[in-house]
Amino acid sequence: MSIASTPGWPYPPPGGWTADDLDRVGAEGPYGELDLLKRVELIDGALVIMSPQTAWHRTLIAAITRSLEAQVPANLAAISEMDIRLGPRQRVVPDVLVITAEAAADLSRTFYEPAEVRLVVEVVSEESEVRDRERKPQLYAAAGIPHFWRIENLDGKAVAYVFELEPATGRYVPTGIFHDRISVTQPFPIDCDLTPSTRQD
Repeated sequence: MSIASTPGWPYPPPGGWTADDLDRVGAEGPYGELDLLKRVELIDGALVIMSPQTAWHRTLIAAITRSLEAQVPANLAAISEMDIRLGPRQRVVPDVLVITAEAAADLSRTFYEPAEVRLVVEVVSEESEVRDRERKPQLYAAAGIPHFWRIENLDGKAVAYVFELEPATGRYVPTGIFHDRISVTQPFPIDCDLTPSTRQD
C-alpha cells in the first residue's frame, strides 16, 4: 500500500514522514492527480513536492551528467536525480551525483547512503533557491559528503559555486567560482564545459 492511499493522507503522521516512507509513495496524488508525487523530497520530516523543471534546468543536468560520466575513474559513477538518505527524516534528490561504482552496480537501489557519495550537484531553480543555497548544503555537510557544487542561472548562463568539506568544522568552504567551465582536481580531475547547456530553445 502506498502512502498516498493510506488513511489520513495527505496529513503527516505524528513526528512527520520518515526516509523509508518514500519507498511507499505512489505516483498518484491524494485526490488522484497523476504524477503529483513523482518528484518529491523529504526534508526535516516534511514532504517537499518539487515544481516541474525548466528546459534550461533539465538540459544543464544532462550536460553535467554526461561530462562527469566521461571523466569518472573506474571506481566511481555519475548519475542524475537519485535519492540520498541522509538520516531518518532526510531523503533528498540532488540533480547530479557521483557515487561509488559498487553502489551504482546495484540496480535494485532506490537511494544511496552518504558514505557512497563523493559529489552532489544542485542546479538552482526559482522554487528551490532556499533549499539549494541553505538547507540542503547543511544536510550534505552534516552527512559528510565531501564535495558540493551549486549551479546558478545568471541571465541564461551557468555559474558554478564549488565547495569542499572542511573536516575540522564539518562545514563546506568555497574553493572556486566558475563561469562557462568548471576545472577542478577534486574529487578527481574534472573539466566540465557548461556553455552548451546554457542554450535556451
